[in-house]
Amino acid sequence: MSNETCGICGGDGRIGNSFGNTTTCPGCRGSGKKADDDHLFHDVTKTKPSHHRQANKAEVAVKQTWPTTYEGIQLATEVRDSKTLSADLKAKLTREIMDYEGSHGKCTQTFVKKIRKQSRPGA
Repeated sequence: MSNETCGICGGDGRIGNSFGNTTTCPGCRGSGKKADDDHLFHDVTKTKPSHHRQANKAEVAVKQTWPTTYEGIQLATEVRDSKTLSADLKAKLTREIMDYEGSHGKCTQTFVKKIRKQSRPGA
């Protein structure tokens, strides 16, 4: 520390505002004397790994590619093994089965009949 008085507080070690509040001078830290330049800078960056938060990203959900219920698996297998259907129609019917399972929980007999009617060649 040097012997010169602080330029911020004028040497009394306190600073005040227009509301009458006073506090310790940040320039001299209350001593009233001009501080060395190397003590004025205080590094407050957080460099520890514990200070860094992890991103709140949910794990990517695995996309369902095949039905999960017994009826749905049987029906999708029939569609997959059909020799008369195109690949696009097989994929469309399989997606329809999975969507129906997702909304209804399982494949009903009415839905199974509807899919079988679409998967069999017309008369």
